[in-house]
Parts: sequence; C-alpha cells; structure tokens
Amino acid sequence: MARLLLLSLAVAGSVAARCNPNQKVLSCSAEAQSGLVNSCEVETFGGLVLSTQFWDTYTGLESEGQLLPRKSWTLHGLWPDFCNGSWTQYCDLNRQYDPHPSPNTTTGTPDGTPVPPYNGPTVDTFLTALGKPGRALLDWMNKFWISQNEPNAVLWAHEFSKHATCFSTFAPSCFSPEALDKHSDLLDYFSASADFFKRLPTYDWLAAKSIKPSNSTGYTLADIQSALAAEHGAKPYIGCSGPRYNQTEAGKGSLDNGRTVLTEVWYYYHVYGPVQAGKGKPVEADINGGSVSSCAKADGAVWYYERASGSEGGN
Repeated sequence: MARLLLLSLAVAGSVAARCNPNQKVLSCSAEAQSGLVNSCEVETFGGLVLSTQFWDTYTGLESEGQLLPRKSWTLHGLWPDFCNGSWTQYCDLNRQYDPHPSPNTTTGTPDGTPVPPYNGPTVDTFLTALGKPGRALLDWMNKFWISQNEPNAVLWAHEFSKHATCFSTFAPSCFSPEALDKHSDLLDYFSASADFFKRLPTYDWLAAKSIKPSNSTGYTLADIQSALAAEHGAKPYIGCSGPRYNQTEAGKGSLDNGRTVLTEVWYYYHVYGPVQAGKGKPVEADINGGSVSSCAKADGAVWYYERASGSEGGN
C-alpha cells in the first residue's frame, strides 16, 4: 500500500513537498536557523521532535464502536519541542480546532493569551472532503489514533491545534492559499504523525523481549527501557500513571516514588529537512538533561496491564 505520507504530500501542494529531496540540514544544528534556510524546508522552530504513544486499556466508547487496535499501542501525537527541551503551544489561533483547549491559554498560565474553544465542523470532515487520500488516512486514524472518553476527532483536533501549529514546516506560509482552504495542512500533519508511528512498533519490540500485557506479572523499568532503546536507536521516555510504588503494599517503606502503571512512550528525534519527509535521527530522551521516565525503578514494579474485555477491535 502506498505510504500515506506520500499521498498527503501529493495532495497538499505544500512548499515542504516541493523541497530539494537531498536536503541534508538537521534540525537543532547550527545551520537550522530561520535566517539561513527556508523554514518550510527545514524545521527551524520545533527542532526536537517527539513521536508519542499511548497504552490505554479501554476507550470508554466501546458501545459506539471506538476500539483499540489488537497487539499495538496507539498514536498520541507528533510534538515540536525547542532544541533546549522547552516548548510552546497553540501557536496559531487562526487554526484552533480544539473544542476543549488544554491548557486554555497559550502559556498555560493565567496571564497567557486565552485559547477560545472551537465549535465548528470536526476535523474528520476536513479529511473526508479531501477525497481518497483523506478518507484512506481517516480510516487508518480510526484504527490506530484512538482517544479515551471522547470521540477520536477531538484528540486529533487537540494535537493539531496545540502542536502542529508550532512547527515551522507546517506554517501557513508553506502552503498555497488553495491548499489551506482545503485544510491540507491538517492532512500533512496527520500523515507525518502516522508515518513516524508506523516505524515505532512498541508492542512488537516489547513482546520480542517477552514483555507482554499481563494482569499478573509486573515488569522492571530497566528492561522496558533497554528493549525499546535497542530498536529505536536511542533511549525513549517511558511514562507511567497510577499509584506511586512506595504507596503500594509491595513498595511499602521504599524510597522509590515512581508511578506503577505503564501508559506512554515518547520517542525523540532531530529531523533532516521538513518534518513531513519523516527523516528522523533518534536522540536520547535526556538529551537536555531531563528525565527519562516517571515510572518506578524497583524490580517488577511496573504494570503493563491487559486491555479490558471488549475494548479491542480487529486491525
């Protein structure tokens, strides 16, 4: 099947799609500056790119046919951090499609610019209107980009509005007026997000090391981290929720206050050329000295729970 990314580029007509295919400038390098290169052809704003995934055990909308994929994690989003590891959000309120902005200001603080809730047509209708490429992508997204307790399109709108608008290569100036009118910028972002996700089969990488969803066996963070780092080429961030280990019976008296329920993985990259090209160079999650996990470190302390009965579909 043709790569959805290539379909999106053919339809969108973006400057990024027309850039030199031999573009070799790496984001966050000395050359990747807006005054030195075309910011539609090289990511000059959010050069530390994160491809993020969820492990959810239910959707809350199973009765409406919103199901999780079998033997696969799900896509969370594609995020642009600054090269120093900080970030911004909701960078273009003219392209704000999020009905429930979170946070509800551009800075996440009370004195930031308010982000008004969106109440127009849902973003899935924009994809449908783009014809066959949009419908093909939408079908994939409804299988692998799944929200919890709200329709999938709400998550997609949130990811585009909060994150896509902060990439230089998805800026309005990178698209023709006709392409913007058709929302081809959404198609490009969603396609690029899918393209990165497809090259990160977290479920398979863990299963190959006998780390599989279980309600009876706990796993060790170091084993999860090493299994994914070996395949990705750099250490990802492992996210956990749930009770802290030292608040559980097993961890009573421990100084380990990490969380105990595996829920997320964030893979970090620098990228060559436009983000749409999908040419990522893996980098360590702690490239800027940050944390590589919120999970407990004790042996067997991390729970990778099975999906709830009836929450999975056929991929």
